[in-house]
Amino acid sequence: MKTLERIFESILWNSRLIVLVAVVSSLLAAIAMFFLASVDTWYLISHLGDYVSSTLSPEGRGDLRATLITHVVEIIDGFLLATVLLIFALGLYELFISKIDEAESSESAINVLMINSLDDLKARLAKVVLMILIVKFFEHALSMQFSTSLDMLYFAGGIALIGLALYLSHSGDKQADSH
Repeated sequence: MKTLERIFESILWNSRLIVLVAVVSSLLAAIAMFFLASVDTWYLISHLGDYVSSTLSPEGRGDLRATLITHVVEIIDGFLLATVLLIFALGLYELFISKIDEAESSESAINVLMINSLDDLKARLAKVVLMILIVKFFEHALSMQFSTSLDMLYFAGGIALIGLALYLSHSGDKQADSH
């Protein structure tokens, strides 16, 4: 019976290695997102010459400026999403497979990548997802048309809710540090 128990526990313990599928997949997706955001950055930079063109009308310049700013917001969104995927891959690896020796010896990674529990991983991911949502709100705000004062009130309410979310996420950090 002890031999069967030992074999079963060994299989059970080694089944955690299936998490490597999620780690590798998340890492590949992060690399893809970093690539996409980098290509978008190159595209943005390549179109800056159009903005300087003397043949561009003031209305055309305003439209191009709005388009370029929207692209900047999309680039930020892409890099943030890549960061979420990277943190997720590193966190899963550290939680289920092994501590990353390089991360433990690196001073720059101590605060960002040291994940001790699933709650720790969720908290780090939640902060980055909150930033993605803020960037998306900003992206929509750029194209928003205010036709009534109620539209402005909704927009102000959205900004207030963002401020509240940031305050609550920051106050949660202070409470966790005090414990």
